[in-house]
Amino acid sequence: MTSSNPGAPGDAHRDEASVFGPDSEFHRFSNDPRWALALIRATVLEAAHPQIGAALIDNSTFVTHPWRRLRNTFLSLQRMFGADDQVREREAARLNRLHARINGADAHERTYDAMDPGVRAWVVATLFESIVTMCRLSGQPLEQATMERLYAEHQAFLSLMGDRAGHLPPTLREFWPYFDRMVAEELENTEALRIILYKLFDHLPAPAVLGDLPTLWAAGRTLAGPVIGAITVASLPEPFRRRAGLPDIPGAQTLTQSAYLAMGLARFLPAGWVQTDELVDLLSLTPDSDDPRAKTINAVRDGIKRAGALLRLITPLPPEPGPVPSAGPRRSAEEFFHDVLDQTGDGYLDWPDLAAMARELSGRLDLDEPEETRLYNAFADWWRELQAALDADGDGRISKNEYAAAVPSLAGPALIKVAEVLFDAADADGDQSIDEQEYRALFRTGFGRSMTDTGATYSRGAFVKDFVSFMSGRQRSSAYDPLLAEA
Repeated sequence: MTSSNPGAPGDAHRDEASVFGPDSEFHRFSNDPRWALALIRATVLEAAHPQIGAALIDNSTFVTHPWRRLRNTFLSLQRMFGADDQVREREAARLNRLHARINGADAHERTYDAMDPGVRAWVVATLFESIVTMCRLSGQPLEQATMERLYAEHQAFLSLMGDRAGHLPPTLREFWPYFDRMVAEELENTEALRIILYKLFDHLPAPAVLGDLPTLWAAGRTLAGPVIGAITVASLPEPFRRRAGLPDIPGAQTLTQSAYLAMGLARFLPAGWVQTDELVDLLSLTPDSDDPRAKTINAVRDGIKRAGALLRLITPLPPEPGPVPSAGPRRSAEEFFHDVLDQTGDGYLDWPDLAAMARELSGRLDLDEPEETRLYNAFADWWRELQAALDADGDGRISKNEYAAAVPSLAGPALIKVAEVLFDAADADGDQSIDEQEYRALFRTGFGRSMTDTGATYSRGAFVKDFVSFMSGRQRSSAYDPLLAEA
């Protein structure tokens, strides 16, 4: 039964049909175009928390693979707020396993732990508060009853993760003093926050769908990046902006309100015209994808290229680089190190980079225990093998120069073990070969090449050979590049 008082503690445990699923407040807002700006704002508030900021710097791929991170975050939220109880519980278990593997210490020797219930409560709090702020900034503040239902949904989200000790205040009335206290006492101008505001927006890599239009993307980013940064800063709580020394740009508040208001007008378009999940999928499409929508996008892209070629006949601009081949010669050692191995973008190869690969692969495969742990263990064995072979100065990480000096060591027995684990996970029927359907399930994007030279099946030996070839930097791959190399 639904509580008569939507803000009461028991409301977080009300009937799940009214909390999750297509009738939830969260589901309604997730297809609101304003939510894109709200999600960026929530991410900045998360990054300003010292523990979360340190975890992002050490373990996250948000700098080098922001579009992949966006897709994974959105997919996870869809699962958590969806109508299927089993999917929701599996996703909660997967997130808990992921968080349990993230812990360490920052540059000031302050420890962080992604399972800290107070930290997890702050993540949920930023999502809720940013939706409320998004509506307020666009001139359409939420009614009290709607706000209380939305808060109850976020409480239920945290409860589903197993944090039942009430780290979020039990009522909405108590939430606002909690939020203000966190902003005043806990948030800092962290390195992660500075990277998001001053580096990520200005150097945001192109999504896969625009990967072969670098000039067009760079021009759009040059205009949009500073605007998004200014809007995000202006929307943050004023006491934190002042304490963190964030710039107060003249007119930024007006620009912010105008942006939220303009994006909010899209809500009046016919139903189905604005679907966040479809947009996220489109951004992930690669030119050689077998998705039918890729043909339309490729046709538009060809038109843009022809228009660009005509423009270059009139204006002496430098030529636009052509698309990188999806399969063929190997990258240079430096290129492979940057594109594939250095997943976190800190200039070194260490365990968090390989853990990020394991996370991405286990997520795409939708692995449960114990298969997920088996994959992580295989990557851990590979890291120990690489460290022993390549870490010449013994500092616990591998530099680009150390890697380039001993590239052949990448293709050792432990890497073959990683490939074996992936093959076993993909071979759903256990017949020691991967058919086309199993392969599509393994790589939901970038399926744009023949399975093998002998037909539509993929033998264990061929699979291992191709994976090892890619991961040792020998060959590009239209399957693995979208998965591990692209933004």
